[in-house]
Amino acid sequence: MFVTPPQMSAGEVLSAFHRDEPYLFLGAAFVAVGLVSAAFAAIRRKHDSLLIYFALFAVFYGLRLWIQSALLGMTIHASTLFDRLRSGINYIILIPAFLFIVSLGLPRRYERAVGYAMVGIGGVLAGATLLFGNSEFFERINSIAVIVAASFFLVRFIAGGSAGPGRPEAADFAVIRWGLLIFVALVVWQNMTGLVSTSFPRLEPFGFAAFLSTLGYVAARRTLQRDHQLNEIQKELEVARRIQLSILPRDFPTSAHFRVAARYVPMTSVAGDFYDYIVADDHQAGLLIADVSGHGVPAALIASMVKLAAASQRALADEPSRFLSGMNSALFGNTQNQFVTAAYVHLNAESGELRYSAAGHPPMLLSRNGKVTEIEDNGVVLALFDSATYSTTIHKLESGDRILLYTDGIVEASNAEGDFFGKNALLESLRKATGLSPSAAADSIMASVRQWSAKQDDDLTILVCDYMNI
Repeated sequence: MFVTPPQMSAGEVLSAFHRDEPYLFLGAAFVAVGLVSAAFAAIRRKHDSLLIYFALFAVFYGLRLWIQSALLGMTIHASTLFDRLRSGINYIILIPAFLFIVSLGLPRRYERAVGYAMVGIGGVLAGATLLFGNSEFFERINSIAVIVAASFFLVRFIAGGSAGPGRPEAADFAVIRWGLLIFVALVVWQNMTGLVSTSFPRLEPFGFAAFLSTLGYVAARRTLQRDHQLNEIQKELEVARRIQLSILPRDFPTSAHFRVAARYVPMTSVAGDFYDYIVADDHQAGLLIADVSGHGVPAALIASMVKLAAASQRALADEPSRFLSGMNSALFGNTQNQFVTAAYVHLNAESGELRYSAAGHPPMLLSRNGKVTEIEDNGVVLALFDSATYSTTIHKLESGDRILLYTDGIVEASNAEGDFFGKNALLESLRKATGLSPSAAADSIMASVRQWSAKQDDDLTILVCDYMNI
């Protein structure tokens, strides 16, 4: 029942407000901090008991300051439920408070036992108060229990209790401990004075504010440290990106028979896609494309190993199956259980032959007279088995032939609905590029893929090679 007592004067209301003003402000601030902590815990999508208990502790503490304010007591008149809630919240708050303290990671078994005992006492007293109403006996049990438990933890903190595994670092915990010391000391003081008199000023909320201040300081310092670390990581990634770009070949040299264009778009700063020109002269072109499983720095490191493995097999450039077998032997056991797909094609203008071999890679596309044909001769992916062997498929070259090598990020690029760009769209993009130079064709195909894709989920690499028999 909510009424305003008729005998309550404006002066009494104003006087009550002035007395409660700092506590109302602190109560609102504590609830806000608790709600922010709860929201952060939800956003992380990872169970963190320390953060959850702290959020509940802060919210209940702030609510207690409001519920027990004289101003609210003057407003709500003759409400049994409110009277019981006003008293019971003193006991309810013990539950998240001591669960939070236990979650700090104090290592000894009896410390945890004291914490859980206080949780039990708080639950029993809160339940009894809400059912039967408050009594002086309940208040004395609460005060004595809090004094004993808080004094116990106060001694532990002074003695130098440390953070447990996965908890705040030692320097941060030392700062937080000072805030806890102030708060717990004022909790002990408040309950001891409450046993003899209620005329002493309420200092405990200011202790809780001091504790929150130390948490805020630690949070701010960690944020600055993370920002610094992130900047350092970004700098290192930029260096890694430049290094990785340096291992990719420059433009295909001027050739009497071959025109080659490459396009490479990593998903992140560094990537697991790789291509190389194993041989490049007037009469031969050896084109390699590879895709390391995974993304980012680990895949980029293995891509560097792929370059070395390919360079070690340059003497076998005109025999694609042996070339890939040699690469497999060089990579096996050195890729930390990651595998590599690869395709290698050797074009010979003198013999007029195309020799192609692949290791778990998407098929090569051959465009001839407006018709696109898939060429697939796949063996097992590289670095999976030491004894893997590969075969070579041979085709005759005709003047005007266009060859397209690509990584699976091209056909697996997905739109907003999750549909893949797919093989058919790639074939159509290659057909539409007929008549364009290799460079313009590569740009056109890549533009089609990126226009289709809502976001880039994989590295994108293509090689376009034209053969002219002049």
